[in-house]
Amino acid sequence: MKGPRIGYVPLSANLVAPGDKRRFVAYARARNLAFEIADPNERYDLVILTERADISVWPDYGHGRIVYDLIDSYLSVPRTNLRQLLRGSAWYILGKHKKFRFDYLSSVRAMCARANAVICTTQEQRNLIREMCDNVHIILDIHSSVVKEIKKDYVADVQLRMVWEGLPSNLTQLTEIAPLLRRLGQQSFELHVVTDLKQKRPGALRYVDTRQFLARHFANAVFHSWDEQTMAKIITRCDLALIPINLDDPFTRGKPENKLLLLWRLGMPVVASATPAYSRAMANVGTPELACSSDDDWMSAITRLGADETMRSEIGAKGRAYAEGSHGTEATLSRWDRVFESLGYFFGSSRQTCGELTAAAANR
Repeated sequence: MKGPRIGYVPLSANLVAPGDKRRFVAYARARNLAFEIADPNERYDLVILTERADISVWPDYGHGRIVYDLIDSYLSVPRTNLRQLLRGSAWYILGKHKKFRFDYLSSVRAMCARANAVICTTQEQRNLIREMCDNVHIILDIHSSVVKEIKKDYVADVQLRMVWEGLPSNLTQLTEIAPLLRRLGQQSFELHVVTDLKQKRPGALRYVDTRQFLARHFANAVFHSWDEQTMAKIITRCDLALIPINLDDPFTRGKPENKLLLLWRLGMPVVASATPAYSRAMANVGTPELACSSDDDWMSAITRLGADETMRSEIGAKGRAYAEGSHGTEATLSRWDRVFESLGYFFGSSRQTCGELTAAAANR
């Protein structure tokens, strides 16, 4: 018998965006689930929505069960925030939303209320979402597709090699520590940046040019084009990874620890801004001092790690053990299993046939 009809609204048309490859698409491939790109005019047993879904339409969907994968902290941004005020209009003007909804925050809340389950990425998000939906799950990314090499050599040259990895649209976060890096002196380190050469921001009229941006802000930055096959090798040849975040911005402050876990899985020692998620993860590994709230914190952490090979090695090992254990691939797949089990679908169980899965869902 056929299994349930599953619709999915992706972040990218070709399913290559990190939020596709490292989340539901990775789960579906691991569990051999067939799915199709969702159309709100079609009837599905189960629909998985990402943040690119048209939340002016999907809250009114009257057929199957909905899982809303809400990665980012839109609910923590005040309604009066300028970007929050403009989001509803911008998505409508860009044709991403069929219906005009000025208040984007209300649209997100309505989508959470309609969903039969909501997936988020931080404890703070879960607390907010529970006001609209009582079936909320925290799930972080599956990084197995990019962990192709693990750091083993922690010997550093005289010139410390520090690395940042991410989307070019997030490069502005790196400028948070630009003055501090100038204080260190460009002769003492190299800053390696692993990202795309260019990227267009949503709604922007022009592309972000990575090399031009780096040249404006950093005297000794080394650009590396992001590629799934080479990114792990580039990062693990560096000595220390950096994740600066603007702590004054509620949206960026609410980011989950996905990037930190990825770098830990590569065996990298990491210094990060003290967001709630990063601070919790650092405390769990036993390195709370590497979650930084001030320039002095950053300077102390970089200086200590740069001078201590043993410390870098120990922190790399602790981080990797934590990421592989609590947030490894099998643990994360099991969290997805529990989401669908809460809706009557037992995709992680080999004891049930497709027909039994459909029947279980229909009886709930």
